[in-house]
Amino acid sequence: MTVDQQTAVDVVFGGLERSEYERLTRELTGYCYRMLGSPFDAEDAVQDTMVRAWRDHENFEGRSSLRTWLYRIATNVCIDMLRSRGRRVVPMDLEPPSRADGVHSMSTLPAHEWVLPVPGSWVADDDDPAQRAISRETVRLAFVAAIQCLTPRQRAVLILRDVLQFSAAESAQLLGTSVASANSALQRARVAVPGPASEDAQTGGTEPEHDRDQALLDEYVTAFESYDMSRLTALLRSDAIQSMPPFEMWLSGRDQVTAFMVGPGAECRGSRLLPTSANGCAAFAQYRSDGQGGHKPWAIQVVETDGGLISALHCFVMMPELFAVFGMPERL
Repeated sequence: MTVDQQTAVDVVFGGLERSEYERLTRELTGYCYRMLGSPFDAEDAVQDTMVRAWRDHENFEGRSSLRTWLYRIATNVCIDMLRSRGRRVVPMDLEPPSRADGVHSMSTLPAHEWVLPVPGSWVADDDDPAQRAISRETVRLAFVAAIQCLTPRQRAVLILRDVLQFSAAESAQLLGTSVASANSALQRARVAVPGPASEDAQTGGTEPEHDRDQALLDEYVTAFESYDMSRLTALLRSDAIQSMPPFEMWLSGRDQVTAFMVGPGAECRGSRLLPTSANGCAAFAQYRSDGQGGHKPWAIQVVETDGGLISALHCFVMMPELFAVFGMPERL
């Protein structure tokens, strides 16, 4: 925490319990992450929000809640950041799926062009089971990538209304616009990006997939660390996908994923996995053998499951800065 941010905490949040402050910070981080698609940008946006709140705290007259006031500041911070940055993407946005036998020469994009994973501990859960399901669904990589196609204001109003459950009047106030204008932006956003519609969100499911499927994930770790491809293949859905930012390529289908792992991906043999969570899913920090008896950081794997099988493996490789974000050791 910077000196400026600590001062902001003391001045603006002096009346809050520590737990209340931490929950509010996590809420703001989840909001900024959905807006910006990067944990690094989200952290910067929250820090900027705190500093702006500190600098402007004398103008906070209590006519709205502290939470609403901070969301208005955070919205303006995110919109300002988005005006100077391009759209973040996932590999599935860029090209059709590749074939495992054709990826020996793979092109990459800089890390700042990708939607990046966010640690589960950074994003607040709601006490209400149905709202908790919506919160997790709308932090999934696919949803965060989908809303990147919206304008900053459309993105903000969609999140404020459909994820955070602000009213039309509150959303208009946060955006500094009329209710009619905010509703119009929301309608356009909903046409482009349908709201969360997962089975969990519809039925109010209460358990995250990585809790329900712990046996599946334990089996995945065993299969991956032993590099037993027969065992691992049995855990994949037939239409499973695999992506590997910063590489532009992605694979579709269990056979293609397995073919890659026994081909170009075979250098991952001997890896170790440490569990974490990301984007409403189970995740693992993958360490590859360094050839000297140790293991070096290689990838943050986000593992999506469906129907008792793995439906997607999103592996963010060669991004050691993500290991620090997830609180993972520099090497094993």
